[in-house]
Amino acid sequence: MKVSVFVEPGKVEIEEREKPTILKPTDAIIKIVRASVCGSDLWWFRGLTKRNANTTTGHEAIGVVESVGADVKHVAVGDFVIAPFTHGCGHCANCLAGFDGNCLNQEQGGNNGYQGQYLRFTNANWALVKIPGQPSDYSDEMLANLMTLSDVMATGYHAAASAEVKPGDTVVVMGDGAVGLCGVIAAKLRGAKRIIAMSRHEDRQKLALEFGATDIVAERGDEAVEKVRALTDGVGADAVLECVGTELSTITAIKVARAGAVVGRVGLPETGSINTNDLFWNNVGLRGGIANVTTYDNEILLQAVLDGKIQPGKVFTQKFDLDHILDAYEAMDQRKAIKSLLIIE
Repeated sequence: MKVSVFVEPGKVEIEEREKPTILKPTDAIIKIVRASVCGSDLWWFRGLTKRNANTTTGHEAIGVVESVGADVKHVAVGDFVIAPFTHGCGHCANCLAGFDGNCLNQEQGGNNGYQGQYLRFTNANWALVKIPGQPSDYSDEMLANLMTLSDVMATGYHAAASAEVKPGDTVVVMGDGAVGLCGVIAAKLRGAKRIIAMSRHEDRQKLALEFGATDIVAERGDEAVEKVRALTDGVGADAVLECVGTELSTITAIKVARAGAVVGRVGLPETGSINTNDLFWNNVGLRGGIANVTTYDNEILLQAVLDGKIQPGKVFTQKFDLDHILDAYEAMDQRKAIKSLLIIE
């Protein structure tokens, strides 16, 4: 089969490798029909974080189940499914608490290789999310919407849920990448009255407004804090979604929050340290992390997509086939695409 492999910073390529097989009774083999490049992939693509050469890439996909292990009863051969980047078992303490992104039984390294023709998916019995019908039943636009449910839409929603966004809130969304834009969707879905999107790029600003943002702030750092304070009569936001992960973005997120607000943090952290003094002196909470993809999809997001309430697939602004995987990465790296969609045959 064809699969994308990391060669070195700035270079991924397609290799022919053995098709995966069932290794555990909880496994499923999935024939991928759509995959994508994630903003977090750019960290190692740019050489900012270390990745071992010759490792397969990707952690977002939808596809059709081709075979299942003996313990897999929830899905069957032929089912159309979302393959989350998380692999919750559904029965450990963390999964039962609703945090399947922190499942205690996830296989180490089990969430790679989605940018290929076939995927071995672990903990398939609970973690896979069934989509009604078959891929041929849906338009390309709807397939793109469904594709976001493997990661970015669920991650954006996790930011909003972690920040405890509620009806009537004023929300600030840090970041105008795919996750930040999905955070705008999530804030609106949860009833936010005012959504301030922090964005400096015109194409992303337009999409944020289409998704429900009411205000755009292009400034950064202290200027951004002053702008948000002015927009909120000096109070700050009721909830803040931090969808970038840089030190500046996180500090800004904390400073634009009103007293007692919570910052929902889902941006992959750039640094392992943060000054918590601003949290203390303003009673601001900071929480978040890995999204609970299966839980959010099953409880909220899949139905919202199927009902047409949300259209997160619009974050895909360029499409590629698997043979042009490097172009897909470069388009995002060079900000020519908000998010790259891979159409896999």
